[in-house]
Amino acid sequence: MKIAYQGEPGAYSEQAVIEYFKESVEPIACEGFEQVFQMVESGETEGGMIPIENSLAGSIHQNYDNLLRHNLFINGEYYMRVSHCLIGFPDVKLEQVKFAHSHPQALGQCAENLRRFGIQPVPEYDTAGSVQIIKYLNDPSHAAIASKRAAAISGMAVIKDGLEDDQQNYTRFLHITTKESKTIEHAKTTIVFTLKNEPGALFKALSVFALRDIDLSKIESRPLQGTAWNYLFYIDLIGSIDESAVRKAISHLKEYAETLRIFGSYPKAIR
Repeated sequence: MKIAYQGEPGAYSEQAVIEYFKESVEPIACEGFEQVFQMVESGETEGGMIPIENSLAGSIHQNYDNLLRHNLFINGEYYMRVSHCLIGFPDVKLEQVKFAHSHPQALGQCAENLRRFGIQPVPEYDTAGSVQIIKYLNDPSHAAIASKRAAAISGMAVIKDGLEDDQQNYTRFLHITTKESKTIEHAKTTIVFTLKNEPGALFKALSVFALRDIDLSKIESRPLQGTAWNYLFYIDLIGSIDESAVRKAISHLKEYAETLRIFGSYPKAIR
């Protein structure tokens, strides 16, 4: 089974692919998130694994936008404990490091420790790719933030592990495919909708779930492109679209929503 992910070998997304499927899987590296969606949509891979939010740095907004632009479904989710390492050349000491290269999300998750150690963050396109960048620079004052696996693959050394600011550092990944999944037991459903810009609109929309005791585990708003000060609302709710209460809530929501899209019901991950 081929599963697309963003990054290079050793990236956290590749690790999520390997851990989630727990079977014979061929991770396919992609340069950017958009390419992951394109690979899945075209059928070049059976699915993709994308990060959608981090417990420290927050949502990956680009992937919320990608979900809307592509005709794909969510088939599962996975919470992965992320432990960041400061990676550099062998025998380099922590006090020698002045710059840390990595993906902006990883830099954000280590921001306090970087300030504490007097290390300047340098944004790059990928965590594992940043290891290759510092290897090319060949300057001991430059290090990368990535996984232990990325260090091993590149033949570099771990200067310090556990660099994240909080040990409760988890990233939630979504498994995306071209086929809709429907799960009844222990399910989560993701939807997106727009509303008229009028008083009480969001209150009315959310009340359809409260009236039926449906738990909303995540609410995310994103600007609606092409219209100023109008928004898309992404919601993760606990339950399946095949459950009566959820179906009735969605039907009720359609009375208020100008647009509505269901990304599917899928097994809720155990954290």
